[in-house]
Amino acid sequence: MRYAFNLARRRELQKKVTCVDKSNIIGAHRFFRECFARVGRREFPEIKLDYAYVDAFCQWQIRNPECTTWSLVRIWWDIISDNGATTAGGLGLAVGGNIGDEHAMVEPIHGSAPKHAGKDKANPLAAILAVQMMLEWLGTRHEDPRLHRRAAGRSCRRGPPQRGKTLTYDLIGEAKASRCSEVGAAVEEKLRIMA
Repeated sequence: MRYAFNLARRRELQKKVTCVDKSNIIGAHRFFRECFARVGRREFPEIKLDYAYVDAFCQWQIRNPECTTWSLVRIWWDIISDNGATTAGGLGLAVGGNIGDEHAMVEPIHGSAPKHAGKDKANPLAAILAVQMMLEWLGTRHEDPRLHRRAAGRSCRRGPPQRGKTLTYDLIGEAKASRCSEVGAAVEEKLRIMA
């Protein structure tokens, strides 16, 4: 919980943390919600506390994908992360993290995609963004600003054509698609420019 609040404090976007649970029917979630409120009110009074039931949160997430909120999620992360990935462009862009103050485990959310093995076709951005998330966590943990890089997000963004030109088939379609190795090279080039 404290990590989520500290992250909201550092990011200075909405100064809000949403506790997503099912406390209306699961007793353990009521306890979790109470702990969330206690920690938030005592230690992070400038951060707005927000609450949502997981089913309502998923609906809100699909209706308003542009809204940025750091959400503190219990057992629903898999469902919510897939929803978020879909609204952001697909699983090829989705990263998940189990993050705390002392330890972190980050990973691309997508599966192994064996049908694309050896074809230089799969989207590498989720794996690259997972490394980015890990480096940001390490940078914060060890107070090392050199580790805070955003090259992957800047060089290969989904959106209007002027934003990202090096995109895989899942983001732009087969006809205009770049190969996995080309996307990797675009990210590498952006990192070299930033260095």
